[in-house]
Amino acid sequence: MNRIIKIILLDILKNKIVLAYTLILAVLSWSSFALEDNSAKGILTVLNVILFTVPLVSILFSTIYLYNSSEFIELLLSQPIKRKKIWLSLFFGLSLAMVLAFFIGAGIPLLVNSPDSVGVMMLIVGCLISIVFVALAFLSSIMTRDKAKGIGIAIMTWLYFALLFDGIVLFLLFQFSDYPIENAMVGITALSPIDLARIQILLHLDVSAMMGYTGAIFKDFFGTTVGLTVSFLLLCLWVAVPFFISLRKFNRKDL
Repeated sequence: MNRIIKIILLDILKNKIVLAYTLILAVLSWSSFALEDNSAKGILTVLNVILFTVPLVSILFSTIYLYNSSEFIELLLSQPIKRKKIWLSLFFGLSLAMVLAFFIGAGIPLLVNSPDSVGVMMLIVGCLISIVFVALAFLSSIMTRDKAKGIGIAIMTWLYFALLFDGIVLFLLFQFSDYPIENAMVGITALSPIDLARIQILLHLDVSAMMGYTGAIFKDFFGTTVGLTVSFLLLCLWVAVPFFISLRKFNRKDL
């Protein structure tokens, strides 16, 4: 299993797309801190990169890589190797590559320019978001043999979590503005890994006051140790659930 992970990891790290992704992250991160007069403003700029660019590249690259590796996967299946080990090796290889690319591109600038709890939080959240969308990519790719459909599912998944989900939440807030639904918003937030990441970082930046009464509700829950632990467990669930669903489908799929 370790040998397969090493082969996959080395193969991905040589990929020009991953190298370009790392370089773009580095340019955006370093320039964000260099152009702003204080680190807080630079962090907010990097936050947008983490919430939109990182999930998109992670899910899109992983989906395409899995489809392009179909012959390699079939070759591994012809060997006396359990399907579970093959799927786990692919997942660990892709996850490690995406996390390493994020760490070099955005993590190092964060630790250099913001060596405090906020920078560490953004680094951890960025790594988790990368792994979450790699897991969603595995689910997208196993749902259909058609490469175009699989990539389409991946893009729509990113679009839903990055843009449409917030629109639905705003619609609910406006429609039920006469009712005390702020507490329910805490539960709804758990349905989006990007929103969980955004709230955690904004609360650590202490700008929750700008989020109004709902921001105060979030701070009361997610700002506590229990809330912080719950949010990280939820992000871990966003990794585990899609991946194990894809693993179950892969074990049953006739290749």
